Amino acid sequence: MNDTLNNIEKRRSIRSFTDQAVPAGDLTTILEAANQAPSAHNQQSWRFVVVRGAKKSELASLVHARAGDFPKASSALLRMAARSIKSAPVVVAVVNTGELIHHGSNLFKLSEEQSFDFFRTMEIQSSAAAVQNMLIAATSLGLSTVWLGVLFLIKDEVIEFFGEPGGEFMAVIPVGYAAKESPGPGKRSLDMLVRVLD
Repeated sequence: MNDTLNNIEKRRSIRSFTDQAVPAGDLTTILEAANQAPSAHNQQSWRFVVVRGAKKSELASLVHARAGDFPKASSALLRMAARSIKSAPVVVAVVNTGELIHHGSNLFKLSEEQSFDFFRTMEIQSSAAAVQNMLIAATSLGLSTVWLGVLFLIKDEVIEFFGEPGGEFMAVIPVGYAAKESPGPGKRSLDMLVRVLD
C-alpha cells in the first residue's frame, strides 16, 4: 500500500496519552491538513480552536461535571471524554461558523427551512472532511487522536467555553502520543456494506 492508504489503515481512536508534548510544527501540519479538506463552495466555514494548559484542564472539568446530568451510557462516555481531554497534551476543537449557511441562502433563493437544512448539512460534511484529514495527518506523524463527538450533548456550553461568537459544535480532538497501542475494532467486510447498481 502507499503511505496514504497505510495511514488510513493504521489510524486508531486512542483515549489515553503520555505527557510528551506535541511539537508545534506537527500541530501546524495537522491544522494545515485539516484546512486542505474540500468544502462546499470553498467557504471553509470551520474554525479550529487549539486548547492546552489550564484551559484544557478547565474543559475536562466542565465535561466531567456535566456527565452526571445524563443517563448512565451517556454519562460514562462523557466521563471517558473528560479523561481523554485531561490526558492529551493538546486538544483541537472544530466549530462550524455558519458562514456557508449565510452564503448559500443568499446565493440559492430557497425557502428558509430548506436552505438552512441544505447548507447546514453541507457545512457538517465539509468540517467532517477536515476532521478526517486531521486524524490521518496526525497518524502520519506518529501521533494519536480520538474524535470526541459525544460533547455534542453539551454543545452550547462547549461553544461558550471556547468563546466562539456563534456557529455550531462539530468535534473535539485530543492529540498526543498513545499511552498504549490499540489493535482497533474489527470492520465488517465490504460484501456486507456495498451494493452495485448497473
